[in-house]
Amino acid sequence: VLAIGLAGAAQAQKPGAAPAGPVVVLETAKGTIEIEMFQADAPKSVAHVLALVRNGFYRGLRFHWSQPGVIQVGDPASRDMSRMDSWGNSGSGRSVGVAEISKRKFEKGIVGLAYREGQKPTAADSQIFILRAPNPRLDGKYTAIGRVITGMNVVEKIEKPDMLKSAFVKGDSPK
Repeated sequence: VLAIGLAGAAQAQKPGAAPAGPVVVLETAKGTIEIEMFQADAPKSVAHVLALVRNGFYRGLRFHWSQPGVIQVGDPASRDMSRMDSWGNSGSGRSVGVAEISKRKFEKGIVGLAYREGQKPTAADSQIFILRAPNPRLDGKYTAIGRVITGMNVVEKIEKPDMLKSAFVKGDSPK
């Protein structure tokens, strides 16, 4: 079981304002999700996830956790349906190595790094989660790496084992 880690309040963005950080696009069979990354808040964590996105790591992964308040993706074992019982237990093998605990509140639409229960935030790696509902239990304990700016309706529809068809940084080629 993973402790879902993300701290942050989805700060209101002014209408028409450009996102403050890079935007990651997640394409699923149920639609597209766009995430504004909190590069200023968690530079090493965001850089780690952006590198994984740019290397095609997330392509073909399945959402391995889907609960009323949260969805989660980022375990490479989820490419193998016969290993479903072990999904949620692995990552890219390269943890972030720092704990960039956010001051943001864990509100609906916040995207954070997950790490295994009983481990330290420095162990966070490739597993990311998106909150479908606020979760104040996570405040001050995890790293918020972004927030959904488009596609929250898609987040609401995601179920285990829906596939992440591609993930890319807006402006880059899809991977």
